[in-house]
Amino acid sequence: MDLMGISQSTVKIILLLGLPSLIVSMVIGLLISIFQAVTQISDASLSFVPKMIIVSVFIVISLPWIGDNIEGYTLNLWNMIILFGKH
Repeated sequence: MDLMGISQSTVKIILLLGLPSLIVSMVIGLLISIFQAVTQISDASLSFVPKMIIVSVFIVISLPWIGDNIEGYTLNLWNMIILFGKH
C-alpha cells in the first residue's frame, strides 16, 4: 500500500466513524423542526439541547464499535510501518 492508499483508508475510516453521529443529529434535528413547525414553538434551545443529549448518548453507546475500528486501523498502520521498514 502506498501513501495514496493510506490516505484513502484514512478518509474511509473517518467517514465510517463520523457519519452515524451526523445522521443521528440530522434525523433528530428534522424531527425537532417538524415538532416546532407543528406547535409553532421557536425556541433555539429546544433544537440544540435534545440534539446534544441524544447524539452524546449515541456516541457513548457506539464507543465499543468506534474503539474496535480505530484499534484495527491503528494496528494496520503499525503493520504497514513495519512492512515499509523492511524495504
